[in-house]
Amino acid sequence: MMHAERFLYFIYYLAKIDRIKFGKFLRIAKIRSRKATFSILIDIFYSTLKYNISILDYFYFRFYEIKEEERGKWAGTGYMYEYQLKMNPKGARDLLEDKIKFLKYFSGFVKRDYAAINQLKADQYHASQLLNNLSGKLVLKGSRGQTGAEVEVIRCQDYTVEELLRKMEDNGYDLAEEYVVQHSSLMELSPSGLNTVRIFTQLSGNEVDFLGVRLRISVNSPVDNMAAGNLAAPVDVETGIVCGPGVYSDISLSDEGIHPITGVPILGFRLPFWSEIAKMATQAAMLCRANQSIGWDIAITNEGPELIEGNHNWCKLLWQLPVKNGLKEELEKYR
Repeated sequence: MMHAERFLYFIYYLAKIDRIKFGKFLRIAKIRSRKATFSILIDIFYSTLKYNISILDYFYFRFYEIKEEERGKWAGTGYMYEYQLKMNPKGARDLLEDKIKFLKYFSGFVKRDYAAINQLKADQYHASQLLNNLSGKLVLKGSRGQTGAEVEVIRCQDYTVEELLRKMEDNGYDLAEEYVVQHSSLMELSPSGLNTVRIFTQLSGNEVDFLGVRLRISVNSPVDNMAAGNLAAPVDVETGIVCGPGVYSDISLSDEGIHPITGVPILGFRLPFWSEIAKMATQAAMLCRANQSIGWDIAITNEGPELIEGNHNWCKLLWQLPVKNGLKEELEKYR
């Protein structure tokens, strides 16, 4: 059944679309499907209404080359918006949206030092300590930034306390965190950025179900988000071993069985401290019961796991693309 709301969604997608990416993806879809532009455009409009997906989802999910019965399996932007709104009500999301509140609330899973800009201004000794942390780096963030868009890694040796505060003010950063030094095996895999484990949890009564686990892998990038051009690979929930190649969200790029820069195998990579990581995600989910479906980002150090953040609006692409399958059915049982 097609709903009037979906037409409004379509208008929203149209207004917000990345036109350069759309043009690029449309050209690729024409070549691969051997369909005319007009035919694809009509199919996009039809698909957004019928399957509750966005315009770009049509390309991410390869709708231009899959059959009708396969299309209905994919959880698109509209579907995920409605699902996550039900599972994670707006009034409960602030704990996850505000990184400063998050760090305080989940302090039992956080080992790194951090401070909000107002704390640094009031306590320059703490600011000096942050600049002298053992990693030699700081991560500057907007406390409400999304998808790595408001994140910058700096070298501590390049800044005095005054210069740090000025940089934060000039760039809209209100949070400084000690840089997390990742496990040596992850450093070998990809040293350009912090490679995190994303665990999707779903509360089911008094149980925590894992909807999936993915390893986010940086490719010459200081962040590991797929939206920034990086890889994501599926991880077996039982063993903590990567069970598929790394994939991009960019449909023009091929899957990677080995890291394209370091040459280290992605397929078969074993996550260190897997049982501890799984336990941390489970405990964190139980502490945040007002939000029932969360995507947790967990770093791995040589000493064990470190909780980075939790996402109420966790990414449908990161969840589904690495397993090359639509997973909407997995969510239907919880609605």
